[in-house]
Amino acid sequence: MLNLNGKKFCSIENSSNGEVSGETIFNYFQDDKIVWADYSGGSIIKGNLIALMDSNGRLTMNYHHINKKYEIMIGECKSIPEILADGRIRFYEEWKWTSGDFSSGKSIVEEFG
Repeated sequence: MLNLNGKKFCSIENSSNGEVSGETIFNYFQDDKIVWADYSGGSIIKGNLIALMDSNGRLTMNYHHINKKYEIMIGECKSIPEILADGRIRFYEEWKWTSGDFSSGKSIVEEFG
């Protein structure tokens, strides 16, 4: 199982209908299989996610945030990890809005710092 506690991630790629950008910073925390994060930056004022991690490090999560239009946006996501050559973690994500236009997309977030 991966340990995400105290790790920071940022987006390196996202579908055009997503609100997360390279300016969005995710601060992750973990207690056993339970994972959560706070995030903000770019078009997002304040966001939170909560997830369960399986034995392969995959995350199943729900997220919500307030964007700069003062809309509350809600969605769900599944993330598959890749361990990079330097030991950092990259997640390949498939997500879907459960608010707004209910569209879906793909993104990649990568550990930094």
